[in-house]
Amino acid sequence: MKQRILIIGSGFAGMWAAVSAARVADLQGASGLEIAVISPKPEMGVRPRFYEANVRTLTADLRPLFAALTIRHIAGSVESIDAAGHKVDIMSETGERQTLAYDRLIVAAGSHLRPAGAAGIAEYTFNIDSMDAAARLETHLQQLTQQPASDARNTVVVCGGGFTGIELATELPGRLQSLFGDDTKIKVIVVERGDRIGGRYSQAMREVISEASAALGVEWRLNSSVESVDASGVLLTSGERINAATVVWTAGVTASGLGTDLKGERDAQGRFVVTPLLQLPDYPDIYATGDMAHAKTDDLGNTALMTCQHAIQLGKFAGHNAAASLLGAETLPYRQEKYVTCLDLGTWGAVYTEGWDQQLKLVRDEAKTLKTAITHELIYPPAANREAAFAAADPLAKFV
Repeated sequence: MKQRILIIGSGFAGMWAAVSAARVADLQGASGLEIAVISPKPEMGVRPRFYEANVRTLTADLRPLFAALTIRHIAGSVESIDAAGHKVDIMSETGERQTLAYDRLIVAAGSHLRPAGAAGIAEYTFNIDSMDAAARLETHLQQLTQQPASDARNTVVVCGGGFTGIELATELPGRLQSLFGDDTKIKVIVVERGDRIGGRYSQAMREVISEASAALGVEWRLNSSVESVDASGVLLTSGERINAATVVWTAGVTASGLGTDLKGERDAQGRFVVTPLLQLPDYPDIYATGDMAHAKTDDLGNTALMTCQHAIQLGKFAGHNAAASLLGAETLPYRQEKYVTCLDLGTWGAVYTEGWDQQLKLVRDEAKTLKTAITHELIYPPAANREAAFAAADPLAKFV
């Protein structure tokens, strides 16, 4: 009987899991192994670039790659997982249901913004968590050009000073001036609960972020939280009122809730705590990867972050191990000891560090050149060529 690997999600982790599994099947001469990816469309949104303009162009069509590697795409969304029956229930965009059995299942359904409790957030804020959401923000900013100039029109409040918040906030001055005119006085304000700019980063990196923010005119409200949001702006818990036509929420991410009825430990971000082979401990035929996996990267206590850098490698290991376990090939414990950080800082440039201690390596134009190479080339799917794709999908091949 034909064996099947089902992969839920066609993001970074899901796409690479499929290619990696196909590589193992090719090495083992297992032409009868079916590898199928379930997602609404056969495409990958380049989510790390959703803070940029022209967001609708930031997708990669996976059909040529899947065709070259004999990977099946199933259009739809998984509604439930029956671990005992080894099957999933799928709903298509037209409302049609189907049930598919699996021999191995890889859960790569990603993550989303964690719902926030402050009044008005759902009604009056934008986000860049998905392509549709980022496109909605882009349309809104374009429509603002039709309004009379005012302080509120020219002000954007970014709620959350993490990686996404920093990249968006430092990108916005350039984006807004291209819309409103170079002479327009733009105000971008980051609301951050912590007491330092870029608080999760090394001192050297924080200093660069602070320098770039000052040069771009990006203001920070530290030790601050949002009390409420309405149609005309934000009220902070400090009592400060910021009038703004645009408020963007970037704070807090949680893993997809798919498989909440499965047994097993989850971390504070909702990720499955997995084995070194990325299996769910109670279900050895189910693998979690990408933003859904709490996985140790090394023997020093570091854990994979919810970033494409880790999702890509997690996907390669998950796909390899799922296929290898079916075909009798050697499995590979997940390891990703090298860690880098490359943060875009708008027209000012970027900053690049290496190691978990974030040792500063490049800044400004040099770092920007590297950031562009990463986001425009490195993280995109491989060419629709079997040899090139399989070489890139090797979990042990050099990545960064």
